[in-house]
Amino acid sequence: MSNEKPLGLTARQKIQKGMTITREKIVPMEFDESRYDIVEVNVEIKDLDPVFHDYKIVNLSDLHLGQWLTAEYLEGVIDIVNRQEPDMVALTGDYVSYVLEDVAEDLERCLSMIEVKDASLAVLGNHDHWNGADEIRQILKNAGIMDVSNDVYTISKDGEKGVANLHIAGVDSMKLNKEDIDAVMLKIPEHGPAIMLAHEPDFADIAATTGRFALQISGHSHGGQFIIPGLNTTILRSACSRKYPVGEYQVGDMVQYTSKGLGTNVFWLRINCAPEITIFKLKSPEVEEKIENKESKNINQTLSVSHSKKIFPTREDVDNFLNIDDISEFVESKRKRILVYMENKTDNIKENINEIPKIIENKTEEIKNNLKFN
Repeated sequence: MSNEKPLGLTARQKIQKGMTITREKIVPMEFDESRYDIVEVNVEIKDLDPVFHDYKIVNLSDLHLGQWLTAEYLEGVIDIVNRQEPDMVALTGDYVSYVLEDVAEDLERCLSMIEVKDASLAVLGNHDHWNGADEIRQILKNAGIMDVSNDVYTISKDGEKGVANLHIAGVDSMKLNKEDIDAVMLKIPEHGPAIMLAHEPDFADIAATTGRFALQISGHSHGGQFIIPGLNTTILRSACSRKYPVGEYQVGDMVQYTSKGLGTNVFWLRINCAPEITIFKLKSPEVEEKIENKESKNINQTLSVSHSKKIFPTREDVDNFLNIDDISEFVESKRKRILVYMENKTDNIKENINEIPKIIENKTEEIKNNLKFN
């Protein structure tokens, strides 16, 4: 992991500008709501006050505005968000890919359109740092969105037993070594349920170890942009999203949820992996128990997508059919074969080059003999 900009950043910026010019010929530009997965996830949170029962958090991740995702697309997505009438909106990083200046105004304008009851909170991803963290933070601030990277925000409501709190913490990009869990733990109050926002999902191992968070919301992986049919996971896993690449996992006492995100990186390619808007509904055990006692727990519960536990495998399921070390060994073996192949080709080329003077000499003698004969 490195906090430096990636190698070839200038080249990537040029490629993105080229994509922007050609995308209308490749990708349909009209916004189509049917292309998006609206995923609803019910999360029961210990000690959640009844006043927060059915509290609705809408998550958007990995916009990558400007590469393939246009301002028109983002406007359409935010319209979907606003129709959900969210209590809170959580933005989990990578708002642009490689070029900020071309889309900065559109990003601020679109994010300013978000309508929310309590708060819009955000953390930064690795691409945001590559494009300029200070500029991204200013855009978020101008749009009325609070950056909670390595910070904590508390939502308070009047409950039957007094003031009830829900703490929303966030960490900065783990991939770039910007996360500071120590700072978060110093700031977070001792009591009251807490949720973690982290761009990279594999931070869940650290968040869960603290024993302080009931839920972590992440993105970064894009779901691998390819999901294996029937298995509902991906073998395409980048740094910091190898363990928890897509969907819901149980990590200790904490639920980890990884969104498939909205945009794509490099190529506009998603196979069995639609862009996603995630709606989290928080559940109070106290209210759930009362509903269950009335035998009407499932009445009037309309889900856009079935609860993700029924869709995505557990960590144990993943380990049964996928071993990351095996994939690494496979890739390394292929890399070595390529090097050997290139070395052999180079030797063949050298041998052929050495033969050229002899070939020319033979041809010259052949021509001389032909001339004498004529």
